[in-house]
Amino acid sequence: QVQLSESGGDSVQAGGSLRLSCIVSGLPSDYYAMGWFRQAPGQGREGVACISWSGRSATYADSVRERFTITRPDGGYRLYLQMTNLKPEETAMYYCAADTGSGFCSGSWSQVRKYKFWGQGTQVTVSS
Repeated sequence: QVQLSESGGDSVQAGGSLRLSCIVSGLPSDYYAMGWFRQAPGQGREGVACISWSGRSATYADSVRERFTITRPDGGYRLYLQMTNLKPEETAMYYCAADTGSGFCSGSWSQVRKYKFWGQGTQVTVSS
């Protein structure tokens, strides 16, 4: 049984930082790209960042580039999202997801349908 489990969500003030974690279990190999997504109430799920199977290649949404960092130590089953200078509009449920159809982040990395496995999410609330 494949499971993705996020943690690290919290309430912070604007300008603050948080580090989200995701642990993957049950997949037979490490060859899959992983992504972080977020969904605010009443809105669609938005791609935040993606990282390759090896952890050596990452890509970001324009809105978070230079502020967020996605990491995957040794290309393994742990995934992190370091978020700095958070903004109130970034209040959302944050999800990690695994794209078992590819080991790399393609040009369509932010499409929800590419990711077969999802976690339950962790809430991030940013107050002004």
